[in-house]
Amino acid sequence: MTSDIDPRYNCIAYAAGETHRRWWPIFHPDYYWPPGAPKINSIASFVAAFQTLGYVECVDGTFEKGFEKVAFYALNGVPTHAARQIGSGKWVSKLGDGFDIQHLPDAVSSGIYGQIEKYMKRPIPAPSKGNK
Repeated sequence: MTSDIDPRYNCIAYAAGETHRRWWPIFHPDYYWPPGAPKINSIASFVAAFQTLGYVECVDGTFEKGFEKVAFYALNGVPTHAARQIGSGKWVSKLGDGFDIQHLPDAVSSGIYGQIEKYMKRPIPAPSKGNK
């Protein structure tokens, strides 16, 4: 576990780097979805949402220096979960409304989350130097 329980955000938001709101492709005032991404519960919609953040599809979750990756899980073709890579062999995700955890990518596979269906990556942004 890497956090206390916090229902303000979900696994998709956490994979996107946000902890102040929930992400899901539904028409509901309590959920955010990036403008331009289809509000359809499909892996293609999740890919489109993360493309708005600069992610591109990639082949696998192998660690690549200078990149951060996300993995989308699905059960019977329906998206269920997302995780974000934070280092070589290290991934983090949020379990429902519960805890954030650090894990191996396959550690949350099967069961209610299904299998990893898609990986995406983007260059790690350079740290901001601020104004002097």
